[in-house]
Amino acid sequence: MKRITRFLVFGTLAAAVNWLIRFPLSEIMPFEAAVLVAYMAGMSAGFTLYRAFVFPGSSQPVAVQLRLFLSVNAVGAILVWSVTMGLVNLAFPALGMEFSPEAIGHGIAIGIGAIVSYFGHKYLTFSQGNAKHIQATM
Repeated sequence: MKRITRFLVFGTLAAAVNWLIRFPLSEIMPFEAAVLVAYMAGMSAGFTLYRAFVFPGSSQPVAVQLRLFLSVNAVGAILVWSVTMGLVNLAFPALGMEFSPEAIGHGIAIGIGAIVSYFGHKYLTFSQGNAKHIQATM
């Protein structure tokens, strides 16, 4: 199976963790906070799955992978949160959309974040080259 296909399969699993966990979290905390906490749960699943099944041949030490993964996902978290809030609070109300705006907005944002994350993880987190250069900049 090609790397991009594995990324999509395991990324979908991590995204499902993210998306599904947000529902019960929204019952015990504000929606905005639930989106961020759910993102962290999905991120943990993603690191484990990507490292084992998508980018197993990385030349990066695990500690460097983890730092880069957190950095790429910090950008992803900001992106997912911003897109979710923009859709739920601005775009959907302007369009008159009332059917599950939080679930749909969050799902769309996760998909956009996944695209950005793929390239960050491929070229930074789990890079198979330039490990010494990346380590030196950490």
